[in-house]
Amino acid sequence: MPYYMYVSLQDDDKILVLTMDARTGKLTPKAEVPVTGGPSPLAISPDQKALYVGHRNVSGISSFRIGPDTGELTQNGTVSPEAAPTFLSTDRSGRYLLSSYYQGAHAAVHPIGDDGAIGGPPIEWLETAIGAHAMQTDPSNQFAFVPHIDNRGGPNAIFQFKFDPNTGHLTPNSPPRVGQPTGTGPRHFCFHPSRDILYFSNEQGSSVTGYNFDPADGTLSPFQTISTLPAGYQETNTCSQIQISPSGKFLYAPNRGHNSIAGFSVDASSGQLTAIGHVSTEDRPSAFSLDVEGNFLFAAGSETDRLASYRVNGETGELTPLEIYSVGKRPMWVLMTNLGG
Repeated sequence: MPYYMYVSLQDDDKILVLTMDARTGKLTPKAEVPVTGGPSPLAISPDQKALYVGHRNVSGISSFRIGPDTGELTQNGTVSPEAAPTFLSTDRSGRYLLSSYYQGAHAAVHPIGDDGAIGGPPIEWLETAIGAHAMQTDPSNQFAFVPHIDNRGGPNAIFQFKFDPNTGHLTPNSPPRVGQPTGTGPRHFCFHPSRDILYFSNEQGSSVTGYNFDPADGTLSPFQTISTLPAGYQETNTCSQIQISPSGKFLYAPNRGHNSIAGFSVDASSGQLTAIGHVSTEDRPSAFSLDVEGNFLFAAGSETDRLASYRVNGETGELTPLEIYSVGKRPMWVLMTNLGG
């Protein structure tokens, strides 16, 4: 069963393609794909046949066809939005590509063709605010969220939208924003695999906030905020991405500054998080990913140009360091998939 990893190397203008051994977690480089313009955020289609790449040094998004047997990438589309995207995702149907723009202060929706190619003008080019850092639809594909950090004029809020899966259009929900305590800065988020719960990583707050999600009206209600840092740590730090294991038992968030991966256990009934500790990782871990089975975790150091690998204990969530790989200049996204379905 072929497990693949894609790593965007922003300062090398390429994407590294690797395979992962499902038993040991060992990575093997397979290809380097030239991608000009500083490739950074990545997203994959629900059918795993297309990869989408955001360019940070130019205003662009490209689509690539994924070879089902080799994982190789063949470009089949490109668009040039008015700003450089910070985050990409497809809606749940794979018909639309969603994107957010930190400096561009917008959220967008682009159409995706039957062949997975992106093309044509955006369906939505919606002004939000500085600091728009992520964008995803909920499992029902009826609602979307765009967190904005609390930095450089960002509003420190989660924007809530209704999403029309038939047209790709966005409508502000009621209320249109979920405000945050000063210094929180919601950045990225993930959905619990079996409960109506979302978890947001908070960039400025170095924390994770859990929200109950109302699937009827698409709104969020916070129930817990927990630090990603060890007690007593006072130095500069920001929190980056966030992922929950496929089992829903464990959640992880990297610290940039403390340079660690914070781990949490997830209560099966309430969704409450309990800290299970930290493991040291590469300097400035802006990007990381669990493998699709949740057995291994990989964290990229954007300052060290290396990728650290860990085995996940399925009972405790503890991370055990494995190998460290040199990958290239400024790894900014790590995406894992199973092309065997």
